[in-house]
Amino acid sequence: MKKNDIIELNIDDITFEGSGAGRLSNGMVIFVPGCAAGDRIRAKIVKVKKTYAFAIVQDFIELSPQRQADDCCVYKKCGGCCFRHISYDAELMVKQKTVGENLKKEGINVQVNEISPSPMINGYRNKAQLPIRYDADGRICIGFYAKRSHRVVGISHCRLHPGFFDEIIEYTRAFAERYNISAYDETDNTGLLRHLYIRYGEATGEVMVCLVINGKRMPHSDEFAAGLINLNKDVASVMLNVNTASTNVILGKKNILLYGRPYINDILCGNTYHISPASFYQVNRSGAEKLYNIAAGMAELNESETLLDLYCGVGTIGLSVADRVKKLIGVELVPDAVKDARHNAEINGIKNAEFFCADAAAAAEALLNRGERPNVIIVDPPRKGCSQQLLNMISELFPQKIIMVSCNSATMARDVKALSEAGYSIKQAQPVDMFPRTAHVETVVLLQKETL
Repeated sequence: MKKNDIIELNIDDITFEGSGAGRLSNGMVIFVPGCAAGDRIRAKIVKVKKTYAFAIVQDFIELSPQRQADDCCVYKKCGGCCFRHISYDAELMVKQKTVGENLKKEGINVQVNEISPSPMINGYRNKAQLPIRYDADGRICIGFYAKRSHRVVGISHCRLHPGFFDEIIEYTRAFAERYNISAYDETDNTGLLRHLYIRYGEATGEVMVCLVINGKRMPHSDEFAAGLINLNKDVASVMLNVNTASTNVILGKKNILLYGRPYINDILCGNTYHISPASFYQVNRSGAEKLYNIAAGMAELNESETLLDLYCGVGTIGLSVADRVKKLIGVELVPDAVKDARHNAEINGIKNAEFFCADAAAAAEALLNRGERPNVIIVDPPRKGCSQQLLNMISELFPQKIIMVSCNSATMARDVKALSEAGYSIKQAQPVDMFPRTAHVETVVLLQKETL
């Protein structure tokens, strides 16, 4: 087989990134974007490796029953969604299978629970971070990065966002063109407008609009704020965020308030949260409530227990169950997040919570040294998973139960294996779809101390 060969192929499976996979008679696997299990296609080979190859569809001979019509004109370009060509039920099957396969690769034998679907498939995201650049015609372009690139694909509508986000995007684009405000160029760190950042409190209806700028001020900023307020009566905060660094990090450290408050409010699991530009907050609020309830159900907490919440962010998981435990200890490395967590405990009248700023492993060691022995640990690590040092410290703390919440089932499986070798057995694995139409899936795992 060589590049540009044309072959006929039955698609037997679909990868976690949304590409179809078919196998030739000699065992070689062919990966083809935009296909569904059950498709029969004519494909053109574009890249050949030793045991697998990549191809693109030339035409479809027979269509899979899992396939559905594309409902977005840019999803093949923008790098966000990867499952819009198949039904949501088919997507859920792919995600559940992925979680199970990652656990099996680590030798972990557990029956994976049926995946919990998202309450909303479209319009669920309460946050948008949209780069602002020039397009090929020299016009202001606001959208998403194309897959594996920093080329911006302009959008007029994204089905993952609430519909009114579209109006704010178009208003901002037109405003920049009307006043000839320059877009950012990352090659030489010039141009003013870097990102449009929108946040939405689904329960309260409050909206924050933040422009990230490569400078200390923006011309006509008062007009920008006034126009937004006129456009949408729910806009409660308009801000500029200053980021003049030559970096891929979106937000800088300085905010300039143009209108309203420097935060918006939302309600999650009965608690009120102040959300500032830098605050971590789950992008799928209704999905997060399901996720937290599943984690709480696995933990089976009681009022005599101490709960340790590692990588706690602004405290949302721990605070949602603080009324069920004697004491909540939250640990987070980001100082602003710890400040937000303490404030969130205060505004909700939660008095049994303690938050401190530290690396998770260092905090676990400090707790060990001061004689704290949490009964239950909730750990929600970043995509890279837990460090070996942290896993060692968790093992030394030796709680009765560990609840791991992970957005990367591959690193989760690796960490679960390490904890199983330290005296824990996995009792449940529950996938939860928080990010419909994308390749991401959350998993909640219950690990319990093995009895001698």
